[in-house]
Amino acid sequence: MSVYSLLPIHRQPERVRSWCNSLQATYPSGRHYVRWIAGGVTFVGILWFIVLPSLFGHGQPMGPPFHDLGPPPSPHHPLPLKSPLHGSEVEVEDPPLRLPQSHSSSARANAVRDAFLHAYKGYTQYAWGYDELRPKSGGRANTFNGWSITLLDALDTLWIMDLRDQFYEAIPAVANKSFLTEDKFAPFFETVIRALGGMLSAYALSKEPILLTRADDLGKALLPVFNTTSGLPMYAVNTATGATRKSWSVDAFWAEVTSCQLEYKYLAHLTGRKSYFDRSRQVHSLDRSIISWISCTTCPPLSIFTRLSGPSRRVSPLIVCYQLLYAFSIFNYMGSAEKISVGAAADSGYEYFLKQYLLTARAEPRVREMYLKSARAIIENLFFLSPNRKLLYVTDMSGRTVTRTFEHLSCFLPGLFILGTKMIDMPPSDRELHEWAARGLAYTCYVSYADQPCGLGPDEMVMDPWLTNDGSSGRWIDHVNAWKEEGKPGGVPPGLHEPPPVKGGGTRDYRIKKNDYLLRPEVVESLYLMWRTTGDERWRERGWEIFQAIEKHTWTAYGFASLRGVDRETPAKLDEMPSYFLAETLKYLYLLFVDEDIISLDRWVFNTEAHPLPVFEWSQWEKVQYKIPL
Repeated sequence: MSVYSLLPIHRQPERVRSWCNSLQATYPSGRHYVRWIAGGVTFVGILWFIVLPSLFGHGQPMGPPFHDLGPPPSPHHPLPLKSPLHGSEVEVEDPPLRLPQSHSSSARANAVRDAFLHAYKGYTQYAWGYDELRPKSGGRANTFNGWSITLLDALDTLWIMDLRDQFYEAIPAVANKSFLTEDKFAPFFETVIRALGGMLSAYALSKEPILLTRADDLGKALLPVFNTTSGLPMYAVNTATGATRKSWSVDAFWAEVTSCQLEYKYLAHLTGRKSYFDRSRQVHSLDRSIISWISCTTCPPLSIFTRLSGPSRRVSPLIVCYQLLYAFSIFNYMGSAEKISVGAAADSGYEYFLKQYLLTARAEPRVREMYLKSARAIIENLFFLSPNRKLLYVTDMSGRTVTRTFEHLSCFLPGLFILGTKMIDMPPSDRELHEWAARGLAYTCYVSYADQPCGLGPDEMVMDPWLTNDGSSGRWIDHVNAWKEEGKPGGVPPGLHEPPPVKGGGTRDYRIKKNDYLLRPEVVESLYLMWRTTGDERWRERGWEIFQAIEKHTWTAYGFASLRGVDRETPAKLDEMPSYFLAETLKYLYLLFVDEDIISLDRWVFNTEAHPLPVFEWSQWEKVQYKIPL
């Protein structure tokens, strides 16, 4: 029978109404027809629910109850991939609708969960509707337009920690939220990674439709930030008027420009809005201009970019490229013309090279190429050893000078490198070098905490210089090459010997430049990724030390507080609890200690704010529309 016959008579097409009338005249209704139909339905029902399971299911239920069926079939054909972590075939499609309801959680994971509940309860009781909690005073602050940034940042953590009651209690607040604020400017980078990324991740985990609706609202409201001559985003945008604003010194910084592709590509995939992909493509165009310089073998040498170790040696072409972009201010987006860094204002720009490639099921090989070349440039130019303890660290270059500054923000890099070694193809020599770099740098990040009396690390350190008359610059790659030429004595590469912590007056090889602990996630992020990819329990133990120090020194009656004075036994508490503490720090610690792999690295990609997004495959029409692979 046609589906039209199910419509009310007045909405059926004329030909269908005539057909129905003739059918009724031919086969008049009656009670005996009803009895036969009812009996037949009853018989079929008994056969289906009782007889068939016993015949074919060996006494087992035929399937899960309807509310546990998971997501509908993916509209795209899943792409079988070889899992680098497990060596088995995996399919790229929407992850399960609901994560396991009961995790095999350790006592340590439960302790982290309790800490999160304490912080979240403080926010909901004393700062609900505002951006962040003041954890010392119990006050509240609007640091990001008053859009409840802590709530949006914490949504997926609630889901991952199986706090479903709190999650669903928060949904009405998101549903009633408007992102059109006439009297304020939204910082594009922070809004994308925290608010947009948070809602997209929470939607991917829960499939609550209102989360995607609000993410779409915010994604559209932010688009005027791209209305520039270059097509690259400005620092901030007024979501009501479309007006834009520069940062304090430039239009925007490198990380701010290049850290929106994950969120906007996934949003384009979910909504089909070409405008989202087109905006991320503008950023990708800048990245491709970098590749053209990296690949250049005939570019004239520029003396300003020579290494400290000799006037005849040039810095990697990637560094030259960045310096050229800085110096000539091609887009006026790259920050200081004199500084090359993987820390503040630069970090997530490198991170999103690899993660774009993983998120789109390895559909964009040029992004993989950019990641590998940038990683090699960083290792060869910015990795150094300290002179005595031989701690491996990553630093900045200011013009021709190595600053020896080591930032807490740079401690995301070990996790990124070890993830790359497990998830993408690369030459064996590169894989080995990246693994060494990850191990050595991750330990230095940890020991920067373990060295301090309170067990928590400083925001910035300045590493000691090598003696100028010993003939060595301390550049790590030079020490590694020399070690190889000598036959690899001891079997352990330079920078991987893991000297013990120094809490007393011994030689540390650094001085503290900024002694704040700002509840940052980068160190525990890398500890989690080191453990999850290698299975080495030492990374878990180191993470537990850090969590115990967090509990001891940052806890307040209302939440957890940033600190000042980590070089003292009892640091002073600051009246601030950044939203990323709930979004990133506690989430990574929980995932470090929970036994079950509830966010598989094969199927999820964390954005730079620790919001997991599901790996997806572009459909055929998307590949044509967006000209993929790029």
